[in-house]
Amino acid sequence: MPHALARLAAVVAIALPALSANAEVVIGVDVSTTGPAAAIGIQTNNAIRLWPATLGGEPARYVVLDDATDVSRAVRNFRKLTSEDKVDAIVGPNTTAAAVAGLDVAAETGTPMVALAASAVIVEPQSDPKRKWVFKMPQNDTLMASVLVEDMKRKGVRTVGFIGFADSYGDSWWQAFNAAAGDSLKIVAQERFQRTDASVVGQALKVISAKPDAVLVAGSGTPAALPQKTLLERGYSGTIYQTHGIGTLEFLQVGGKEVEGTLFPTGPGVVARELPDSNPVKAVAVAFADKYEAQYGPNTLTQFAGDAYGAWMLLDSAVGRALKTGAKPGTPEFRKALRDALENTRDLVVPNGVLNISAQDHQGFDERARVMGVVRGGRFSYASQ
Repeated sequence: MPHALARLAAVVAIALPALSANAEVVIGVDVSTTGPAAAIGIQTNNAIRLWPATLGGEPARYVVLDDATDVSRAVRNFRKLTSEDKVDAIVGPNTTAAAVAGLDVAAETGTPMVALAASAVIVEPQSDPKRKWVFKMPQNDTLMASVLVEDMKRKGVRTVGFIGFADSYGDSWWQAFNAAAGDSLKIVAQERFQRTDASVVGQALKVISAKPDAVLVAGSGTPAALPQKTLLERGYSGTIYQTHGIGTLEFLQVGGKEVEGTLFPTGPGVVARELPDSNPVKAVAVAFADKYEAQYGPNTLTQFAGDAYGAWMLLDSAVGRALKTGAKPGTPEFRKALRDALENTRDLVVPNGVLNISAQDHQGFDERARVMGVVRGGRFSYASQ
């Protein structure tokens, strides 16, 4: 009898891990924790470290890889995650170029991707079969551009100068801002600069010579501070706006006193505690802010951390619904069910907004996902409207 019980215990010990492995949901993550986008990637990774160990009530395993802000490496990471790790979905990358490059892998392998980069070109047009498998957390530039234009009009701005990245981020913002401005604002200057530029004096002087009431800098991370500092050094005294891409602590450190008073659109999670109680996102945003800052310190929460935690909340909801189809994690059938569940997410409140995803909209946010922020006292604050 003791020997029989021992054999039975051994069988159970082998069987239980096997059952667990069959139920385990595996999520691949590609982030830029090194390279030019490291400031964004590190804050993203901080939030990922807070992800619960389950998705949809099942055990979850997260495979996190660094793409070093390199598009080719990001694609190699995608290949590894799908072919070797057999992931059920991918979260990331942080940059638009890497996300667009990953579209082919997602489509070829039938793997849902929840991108953490901003540009709408990642998910549009939805008629493209490759984009059927791709979703994204950050607000589309059109949504953020509209709240910027609204704020400019309230403040009596009539003419605007534009200085943006000479890449897909700058292009996307140029198009979105142009469309939002319409006939209500006159754009009197457009200049571009590279993320790695050490000087933008020429661009700043051209913008200043056009005498705009306000200037929009369309950049992200620390490089976005350079045009603003140069404008001020050269005597510009108008209002300076930035995009939600500035939401890193490093931007505040590099910009210093020169970025005080900067106006920018942001997800509500960044300024959660200052939101009016009537804001429909406040309760969820504050709960995440408390969780994040308990781990990383006061005033450390950023848009990128909120997006990353929102990705877990989105997957948690979708995995639970996908499992009800009977499909098993680790199979093509489950990845298809998960994609369909993501596309049918309704009224899900995450730290940066309320998600209603559909076949026509793989982003899913509306006006509840943006507020105006201001840099005040060396931190990101809510700009009451």
